[in-house]
Amino acid sequence: MPRTTTTSSGEITAEHRRLLECRESGKGWKRWGPYLAERAWGTVREDYSADGSAWDYLPHDHARSKAYRWGEDGIAGICDDRQILCFSIAMWNGKDPILKERLFGLTGPQGNHGEDVKELYYYLDSTPTHSYMKYLYKYPQAEFPYDKLVETNGRRGSFDPEYELLDTGVFHESRYFDVFIEYAKAGPEDLLIRIMAHNRGPEKASLHLLPQMWFRNTWAWGQQRIEPPDLRMKMRNDLFTQIEAEHSALGRRFLYAGGRPQALFTNNETNAQRLYGGRNGGPVKDGFDEYLVKANTSAVRENGPATKAGLLYSTEIEAGGSYEIHLRLCAEEYSKPLEGTDKYFSVRIKEADAFFESIAFAEMTADERLIQRQALAGMLWSKQ
Repeated sequence: MPRTTTTSSGEITAEHRRLLECRESGKGWKRWGPYLAERAWGTVREDYSADGSAWDYLPHDHARSKAYRWGEDGIAGICDDRQILCFSIAMWNGKDPILKERLFGLTGPQGNHGEDVKELYYYLDSTPTHSYMKYLYKYPQAEFPYDKLVETNGRRGSFDPEYELLDTGVFHESRYFDVFIEYAKAGPEDLLIRIMAHNRGPEKASLHLLPQMWFRNTWAWGQQRIEPPDLRMKMRNDLFTQIEAEHSALGRRFLYAGGRPQALFTNNETNAQRLYGGRNGGPVKDGFDEYLVKANTSAVRENGPATKAGLLYSTEIEAGGSYEIHLRLCAEEYSKPLEGTDKYFSVRIKEADAFFESIAFAEMTADERLIQRQALAGMLWSKQ
């Protein structure tokens, strides 16, 4: 029989204790988690078309510019359980026509076998309370072949194989980045974030990483006309950058970032000018894309108030080299917020090891235990 509550020594694991605290005392270890979809565009809940054609009403090309109503999306993202405040990772290789903020795929009508995500990403680990999570996104250094994927699959019939991202040649000679994103909870409202980008290619390559947080737009809909929440940069010095976010239902939250990234601010508002030929009242949702990819310096602010903020790290990574970023999203102010980050990760990883060891069958091999763990990680990461 599998062990369900204890380690091999008979002790209850730390993760089991957190689960018990959630059930018995309501402690909010699950309040923050991977509840952010990786693709909210083209979904029926965001469909306000007259004929029910969700794919056409909000396609991928519109997603970066239109404020969603019922959900948000982002790569390796997290949010609170009411999706008030969201966090995810965006990136740009200096060649793509758009900022990489969410997963791309073929719509139902575009794919020769229906809807199909055309990305390489992996859910590597997660505990049930999300006290530790790990995610891998493989980002090509060449221009991402958006049009080629659509056009080639469009020419293929239902009896033909699908044309995949690997078939396009963008990973030739291993010219890509492995971008690992990890989360470790220091407490129910305290999340440490570690981003590690590895250059797997044979030459130096440029990479822009843009961790970003924003409020879901609930203030623009019908009777929910409340004042937008406030997001502004509070302090900046040589040790870390701090962004403060405040919401009437959530309270204050702080995002700390190591190093000296460039702070960018915009609003989670629809770009009416781009989508509908209207006028914008200020910075809009795709401001970071406009600023970084299209060099439109007027698209962002240097400070709040705003409803979306980003921290831009621009670097060149040597062949075989890596680049690391540390952040912290929490409800408390710290004078040394990033001190001891690696120690927290080490502890949470050991606790995750103990938990998954406790639920494995005794006769399972090491490979079988790894398969079970990663399969469970996929289920836990996907509970939106």
